[in-house]
Amino acid sequence: MIKRSQLRKSRALQRQRRHLRIRNKVRGTAERPRLVVFRSLKNIEGQVVDDDAGRTVLGVSTLAPDLRDFTGEGKNPRVEQSFAAGKLLAERAKAQGIEAVVFDRGGYKYHGRVKAFADGAREGGLQF
Repeated sequence: MIKRSQLRKSRALQRQRRHLRIRNKVRGTAERPRLVVFRSLKNIEGQVVDDDAGRTVLGVSTLAPDLRDFTGEGKNPRVEQSFAAGKLLAERAKAQGIEAVVFDRGGYKYHGRVKAFADGAREGGLQF
């Protein structure tokens, strides 16, 4: 267990604390699974998780072969790549019959690449 005094010492521990607080409120079911976002410095990854069954339904990363060669033309190509990853995840989810999800931002601010991923998933047809 992490001591309370250590939680403020690093950004990673602060994010972990926020993520645990969010996870106490957000739960995915078979009808409405949880869309989890993980953001690293260079890449972003999304998974659709059914918490009742305890399994990952599908996942997409910017390292996937479909997105590895993606090049953005704007000022921030990683944001555009995140948008494309969210759209691809939504298309794959719709192919499996998933229409609505619960969004789990994973303790990250809803800004930048995380927001672009969510917007791409919405444009792809997911509702949350």
